[in-house]
Amino acid sequence: MYKRIVLKLSGEALAGDKDGAAFDDTVIWGLVRQIKTVIEKGTQVCLVVGGGNFWRGRSASSNMDRTKADQIGMMATVMNAVYLTDAFRQNGIHAVVQTPIPFGTVTELFSKDSALAHLEKGEVVIFAAGLGHPFFSTDTITALRGAELEADGLFFAKNIDGVYDDDPAVNPRAKKIDVIRSEDIVKNNLKVIDLAASALCFEQKIPVIIFGLNEENSIIRAVGGEKIGTIVTVS
Repeated sequence: MYKRIVLKLSGEALAGDKDGAAFDDTVIWGLVRQIKTVIEKGTQVCLVVGGGNFWRGRSASSNMDRTKADQIGMMATVMNAVYLTDAFRQNGIHAVVQTPIPFGTVTELFSKDSALAHLEKGEVVIFAAGLGHPFFSTDTITALRGAELEADGLFFAKNIDGVYDDDPAVNPRAKKIDVIRSEDIVKNNLKVIDLAASALCFEQKIPVIIFGLNEENSIIRAVGGEKIGTIVTVS
């Protein structure tokens, strides 16, 4: 049983299959209910959510300043995080959003002590706005917050069911890898999580599980120790 985890969700996952919609409540409530089950089993849960249902770097024109594009992306993650807090509220769970930069009364400023206090009360802490600086991905903030909060596992819920030796969307012969060392992700430039995040996980010895979000009860199964997805080891 994991004591404390950080779960990374993509922004696109919140939109489900609804074309042109930012949120699919059926999908979101399903995610919330799985997380509620995990908490009831004794695991503390932090979330990092992306902003891809609103904005991704590639949404910007080639003439747009990268810093400004990334700032828009940070704000998109805050909108998603706030939406999720209300979904948790409707399911009987208190959730808070913590950010590295102030957003008035909408979020709390990140503090390790405050985050841990929320988690000890069975609340969900959602980290948004990344690091507050451009050029860093939500994968990186997932690894960083995991290291800061001494999480014993990072869970990356993806639209693909694990790590492959090649891009399965391009190469139909690509083979799924059940177990891989984090240093091998860096060495082989496997782009399942970004290199900065992978390197930090290796340095801090934080195990990573990468799994398919669309599989039935995948969050519950992954956190429960079932062998789904790919386990990224740190030894």
